Amino acid sequence: MNALDLVRLPELMKRGQGRPGITIALIDGPVARDLPELAAANIREIPGKLKGTCSRADTIACTHGTFVAGMLAARRGSAAPAICPGCTLLVRPIFAETANGNREMPSATPGELAEAIVDSVSAGAKVINLSAALVQPSIQGESDLQQALDYAAQRGSIVVAAAGNQGSVGSSVITRHSWVIPVAACDLQGRPLGESNLGSSIGRRGLMAPGEDVTSLGSDGKARSFGGTSAAAPFVTGAIALLWSEFPASPASSLKLAVTQAGRLPRSTVVPPLLDAWAAYQSMARAAKSMCA
Repeated sequence: MNALDLVRLPELMKRGQGRPGITIALIDGPVARDLPELAAANIREIPGKLKGTCSRADTIACTHGTFVAGMLAARRGSAAPAICPGCTLLVRPIFAETANGNREMPSATPGELAEAIVDSVSAGAKVINLSAALVQPSIQGESDLQQALDYAAQRGSIVVAAAGNQGSVGSSVITRHSWVIPVAACDLQGRPLGESNLGSSIGRRGLMAPGEDVTSLGSDGKARSFGGTSAAAPFVTGAIALLWSEFPASPASSLKLAVTQAGRLPRSTVVPPLLDAWAAYQSMARAAKSMCA
């Protein structure tokens, strides 16, 4: 079984490629926008301290941002999942293209991430995809991040966040927030990866998605495989964007509930359930039908 089939995305993808009015903020690294697979993508840059287009294709920041962008916005039929290429991608980098970026995973301070979330919400993002290891923690930084996530909730911007790859059981200021959908990673049999973080808040409000040998775009134009929760989160982000494209008048709370709870009983495990994009669509369709009855 491939990654898209595991989370029942093909049925939803057959209904369309997404609407330009559904905007996804990519809080990540810059994107190699000159790739042929992204030529038709509607990509805009949210102004910030860092440029949204790669200047050095060999850095992990560019590689990471391009990989996730490909999962969401690449041309259908390319090596990437290309979940919702018809949606608009708002690029808001927080990872710099540094000389030592080839050896270190992307990271940001809580304050930098908070600023990026506020910028993304203010730019009109309906869904925010983020995955970042947080460094230089501080009480003020975590307070800023909490306020930024509150702002996203107030404005109805759904936040999808990678749960992290430390193999720990616990939570963070991000995964604890009630508005965030934390995403753990699993293999192609739906089993949690050993490196994926888990926890009570992740289990209650989060989802699992494939994070093993996921293939997308490399910044050099070649297909690249990658793993972990950073690769898992875009499956959830893309599913939400496609659902919102099908039901554009639906409030964010309805979309979030359908994706995380459709057909499921309340849960108390530290392991979240697998994303089921088609069950979420069916839940939304039933709700829409009952509204019209």
